[in-house]
Amino acid sequence: MNVAVSALGPTLEDKVDSRFGRTRYLIIADSETGEFEVIDNNANKSSMGGAGIGTAEIVSERGVTAVVTGHLGPNAFKALGAAGIPGYTGIGLTVREAVAAVAAGELEQLTQAGEAHAG
Repeated sequence: MNVAVSALGPTLEDKVDSRFGRTRYLIIADSETGEFEVIDNNANKSSMGGAGIGTAEIVSERGVTAVVTGHLGPNAFKALGAAGIPGYTGIGLTVREAVAAVAAGELEQLTQAGEAHAG
């Protein structure tokens, strides 16, 4: 399973960021092999608008099958839904824990968009 996690830092031991579109880092991890890629999301983090859509495009382009974050704003929720990528809540977990938990089916799926956050 190829999982994207919004992260507060660039390692698997960093915590899940509550933000998706404006997260500083995205970590794309393969739950089976343990391989991962760190993406600096600063361009979307500091954008004046469209951060959720831009971040959703990044994960969609990388073949992600699930996203773990705190919440998804309306635009990110819609963009990920259109791409067939479900979102899950992983607040309080490390990136490593979040990847393992979503692969095991232990995380709650986000079924509605959260509040939008501007720059």
